[in-house]
Amino acid sequence: MSVADEIFAVFGRRGAQAYFGERVSITEHSLQAAHAAQVEGAPPSLVVAALLHDIGHLLEDVPDDIAEWTVDAQHEEIGSRWLATRFAPAVCQPVGLHVPAKRYLCAIDARYVAQLSPASVRTLELQGGPMSAPEVAAFENEPFFRDAVRVRHWDDLGKRVGLTTAHLTEYRTLLESLGNR
Repeated sequence: MSVADEIFAVFGRRGAQAYFGERVSITEHSLQAAHAAQVEGAPPSLVVAALLHDIGHLLEDVPDDIAEWTVDAQHEEIGSRWLATRFAPAVCQPVGLHVPAKRYLCAIDARYVAQLSPASVRTLELQGGPMSAPEVAAFENEPFFRDAVRVRHWDDLGKRVGLTTAHLTEYRTLLESLGNR
């Protein structure tokens, strides 16, 4: 099975579910994040990272209702590990850092905190809240921290009802060209 077929199967199983606390499905959210990356002219690896940033949610069972979450799902780590066997670090590392990127942005930019959706505020609490000053410094030393911040911004844009995007299958060539390391 090709890497694209694997990804399509993962999305096929659970991607139509509502994106936790938002008014779009997980697949719509992912496609919107990838769309935002493309509009910004991001390199192919970051378009794929934006598309797959929440794949960890599709690999693990978590409650559909965000209000039922009592611990962080650690979807970024689950997804990054899964992707690391299929893609280079330029894809999987920003995925693994997109939650720390939210915590980072909340620590350095009060305007960022103010624009978070209610669901993102809830998950921020479970993820440890804004970073401390030492955590900010450590995060800024991560090789892919800037890419992770970009993915985080595209993630935040992926919550618009009715936005027209490419279909998931239109990413086949890109996934295949970057996949299987």
